[in-house]
Amino acid sequence: MRRFGVIGIGLSLVATAAVTGACGNTIGPPASWQTPGPTAPAYAAALETRLQTIMKGMGVPAAVVMITSPEQGDWTQTFGTRTVEGGGPVTVGDHFRIGSNTKTMTGTVLLQLAQEGKIGLDDPVSKYRPDVPDGDHITIAQLLSMRSGLYNYSEDEQFNAQLDSDPTRVWKPDELLAIAFAKPPYFAPGAGFHYSNTNLILAGLIIEQLTGHSLRDEFQQRIFGPLGLAGTLLPTDTDSAIPAPHPQGYMFGTNVSTLDDPALPAPEQSAAAAGTLLPKDVTVSNPSWAWAAGGAISTAADLTRYATALVGGGLLDPKMQQTRLDSIQPIQTPAPFEVGYGLALVRFGPLYGHDGQIPGFNSFMAHDPVRKDTVIVLTSLFAGPDGKQPANEMAMAIIQALYGLPAAASPSPGR
Repeated sequence: MRRFGVIGIGLSLVATAAVTGACGNTIGPPASWQTPGPTAPAYAAALETRLQTIMKGMGVPAAVVMITSPEQGDWTQTFGTRTVEGGGPVTVGDHFRIGSNTKTMTGTVLLQLAQEGKIGLDDPVSKYRPDVPDGDHITIAQLLSMRSGLYNYSEDEQFNAQLDSDPTRVWKPDELLAIAFAKPPYFAPGAGFHYSNTNLILAGLIIEQLTGHSLRDEFQQRIFGPLGLAGTLLPTDTDSAIPAPHPQGYMFGTNVSTLDDPALPAPEQSAAAAGTLLPKDVTVSNPSWAWAAGGAISTAADLTRYATALVGGGLLDPKMQQTRLDSIQPIQTPAPFEVGYGLALVRFGPLYGHDGQIPGFNSFMAHDPVRKDTVIVLTSLFAGPDGKQPANEMAMAIIQALYGLPAAASPSPGR
């Protein structure tokens, strides 16, 4: 999202080699890092060192990593503490905001409604929301695949200023759409690709219109309940809390200062590296403005189960599942693999899933439908001082270790 998950569109999946030389700071005391036990898979020891280096270089207070690999072995590891001051070690069961991973859930429910015959992927969005600019020419599929051209409300500077000045404000979906609809589109429907949270806010409203139920209830009935995801929820718009246990969520800079360039000014980056500049606690920020595009909360174990069903099957019938996988089109080609986006789903080389970035947190989930590997990374930092996303950085190191891929230059972060 720029703001809730920036897959590439500025994916910051980076070369570990690019961060191993970074200066460390004092966030995330090394004493809280655990050494892989004697039963850990062969890749774990070297990978743990790489992940620690990434976290130290970026000042990440806490992270949870969960890897499921039938061929190479499963490995789960926690790093760091719940607050920058300590606060006890983070645990595997801690809850994190998962940002744009929520988009896959909204997309899944809309695709379920399509296979039930309640909506068509080629339907114009104007059939359900007549107020959408050029809605006669924007299809439901274009909403989910980020090809509508609609302006992304979370790129608006005044909106970001309000997030900074009143982080507890409760936002309504139509307020977000009003911001988006007041700006010209990026391009004609279908003529390009631009990551826009506006698309998924519309999708969430259409789901509520078709079902007569809240999106929160539809998630529970269609996804969370059937999969047994007891630690996963979409909060109500007035709920700023995260279920216990959870780490505090942190952010360098402000929403406005990181809007055009997520990296801190050079002097502040140096101060962060020296440990004299710490990220601020933004845990209490109300996520209502993310809603269908990025408001969900989950745990590593729940996301492992969810990502496996999302990609491997179980939430959609076989025909719709194949339609979703086939919908993915390339959006950038950073070596060592291509990144693509489709119907609210991302392909990272051999894995499919999404990432998520929302103030205080950054997350990554992906599953390989062939090898059955699943990679989950949850972090309690929005972005590092250099603007890169810690969960994506760590995920790239994991994917490189599991698949024997070479290090790659990092694409610059973006929206």
